[in-house]
Amino acid sequence: MVGAKKVRSGCKAFVLDTNVLLYDPEAIVKFPRHEVIIPVSVLEELDKLKRLPSEVGKNSRAVIRFLDKLREQGKGSLHQEGIPLDNDSILRLQIQIKTDYDPNFTSTVQDNRIILAALWLQDQGRKVVFVSKDFAARLKAEAVGLDSQDYENLKFSYDSIYRGLRDMEISKHDIDVFYKDGMLSQAVTGIHPNEYCSLKAPGPSSALAKYNLEKRVFEPLLKPKNIWGIEARNVEQRCAIDLLLRDDIKLVSLIGPAGTGKTLLALACGLRKVFDDGVYTRILVSRPIVPLGRDIGYLPGTKEEKLFHWMQPIYDNLEFLCESSGHEPNETLRWVLDSKKVEMEAVTYIRGRSLPKQYFIIDEAQNLTPHEMKTIISRAGEGTKVVLTGDPTQIDNPYLDKDSNGLTYVVGRFAEYPIYGHMFLDKTERSALAALAAEVM
Repeated sequence: MVGAKKVRSGCKAFVLDTNVLLYDPEAIVKFPRHEVIIPVSVLEELDKLKRLPSEVGKNSRAVIRFLDKLREQGKGSLHQEGIPLDNDSILRLQIQIKTDYDPNFTSTVQDNRIILAALWLQDQGRKVVFVSKDFAARLKAEAVGLDSQDYENLKFSYDSIYRGLRDMEISKHDIDVFYKDGMLSQAVTGIHPNEYCSLKAPGPSSALAKYNLEKRVFEPLLKPKNIWGIEARNVEQRCAIDLLLRDDIKLVSLIGPAGTGKTLLALACGLRKVFDDGVYTRILVSRPIVPLGRDIGYLPGTKEEKLFHWMQPIYDNLEFLCESSGHEPNETLRWVLDSKKVEMEAVTYIRGRSLPKQYFIIDEAQNLTPHEMKTIISRAGEGTKVVLTGDPTQIDNPYLDKDSNGLTYVVGRFAEYPIYGHMFLDKTERSALAALAAEVM
């Protein structure tokens, strides 16, 4: 094999599928001390996708620019001995594919050509691992005798992320002190900043508090009255509202099934902060355009007309809040929209913007990759609050799951920072029918 002497004995050759690089353009440098193989079919796919105006096109261009920069540095040849990377790995372009294989495994299918490139490499005596976000591709690779793996560098276990609220047993005396002093000093191990606690003592004594890890004290929740006509219906919603109204908590994630009030609560608190308190200049609501599988530019009409149907759930919630506010609903809704303080935007067009002093809601955030989530959150300017809502068990993106999506990743990465707060809402409040459907279906 060309360049075999440059490969450390015992190292593996990781053959990357195209979807891995689209999911994480920096995946090439995530395999230290091993060989990273880019089949030429992957390069061809990236070249076709680079013209797209979407995140897919952006990531394709990022990978191609990275490869071009390495080539210009003159440290080696991509298609021969490979180029050494700073993490002690070697990157190489793989041109050869296995040609003497079962004719039923046609090489005209792009996925198959990538797998056949990995098979050729394995025939040279290398320890090969085929890495793909596509389960079907991994299954085919295993069927032809390859070791295949999902790309797990940007993953957190959905089942193990903290829920934002825990029960805690304390003494009745401590409960009394909490109510008397408006706080309770107590060191708690294994707790996250801004995590909420349902404090319980023997008997009927109980309290709901937020833990301030920096000061090591339990603090009472804010007590906002009627927020645009709505009030919390359960403990989780009370905690969520507290997170949404605290200006020192700049990033909030709300996770839960349909009907738990995630979007409604985020919008209501946004309206309170923008229209009543004037803390932020406007509400910006964004959703990933995933179900059609293409950018909204392919749809007819102006940007607002294209967005209208995608943003219909947001308009529905706004209409409900205006009806609940106690004022004439149509006039209130018209006043809100005419104020230009509520903006709807597709995630596609958030990139490159700077968003200072805004209440930024990203709905259906589970359909974003961790890399997309990083791009979006980094748009937040001075004084901006970012609210993420979604359900990682309901994902439309074919290359994401409940562990690898951007929403779960944010909870895992930000859990230990005092600027962040998280709440899992699991009680459906939309209707008795919605609650039953969420439970039995």
